Amino acid sequence: MNHQPTFRPALEAELPGVLRLYAQPDIDDGNVLALADAKRLWERMATYPNYKLYVALQGTQVVGTFSLLIMDNLGHLGAPSAVVEDVAVDPAVQGQGIGKAMMRHAMALAAGSGCYKLALSSNLMREKAHAFYDSLDFERHGYSFRIHV
Repeated sequence: MNHQPTFRPALEAELPGVLRLYAQPDIDDGNVLALADAKRLWERMATYPNYKLYVALQGTQVVGTFSLLIMDNLGHLGAPSAVVEDVAVDPAVQGQGIGKAMMRHAMALAAGSGCYKLALSSNLMREKAHAFYDSLDFERHGYSFRIHV
């Protein structure tokens, strides 16, 4: 059955469902935080202004998640920007438009906050994810750099 998901900030009780989504091979490959550690980090995230973990729900079932940070900037004439992280959709419902609806929701939240851009990064090997973001008109822009510290 194909139901339109609803979106809202995650509740603490939904953390086990979120962790289940992160256990997927393309994400954390079965290695996820212990629930106590996840709760501690979720509480810490709640202290950051404009940083939230969202869930996509079909009924009461967590079927997707993403984190969204909206940050202030001194550059770009003070326009804020947004970063989306940790995007995951339950494999049982992939291909039903949930990921697309989640990203459109993230875009709407960023636009509603006056952001001049919404950025994300994706591992070079995740070609299906790249095709997904291309389908949403995300632009491949610049380079992403990282260093392990």
